Amino acid sequence: MSGFRMTKQTELVLRELLRNPTRAQYGLAIGQAVELQSGTIQPILARLERAGILESFWEDPDEHVASTPPRPRRRYYRFTTDGAEQARVALALALARTSRSRPVKPGTAAPTPVTD
Repeated sequence: MSGFRMTKQTELVLRELLRNPTRAQYGLAIGQAVELQSGTIQPILARLERAGILESFWEDPDEHVASTPPRPRRRYYRFTTDGAEQARVALALALARTSRSRPVKPGTAAPTPVTD
């Protein structure tokens, strides 16, 4: 997964895609679902594609032409063969790192055992 940077926004995108890992989704819909702007979502999708987690394709031109009202062509993203599993592992690792790096709140640390 080289070139893969796990940010909070990337986590949101991966979690959204994992809600239905076999379905292809277009970038705008993913961005709307996670409340991220196009300028944020597109670089994340590009990084995930370069990392081999996602693959993309343009919608069939016939479907695009038949749309009413007319709209720009959509670029769809879906997991690669093992991309969903890579995403799950990456999310689990990110969660483990976050859990380890959280500071302990005062008064919540486990008491030190008393030894005689």
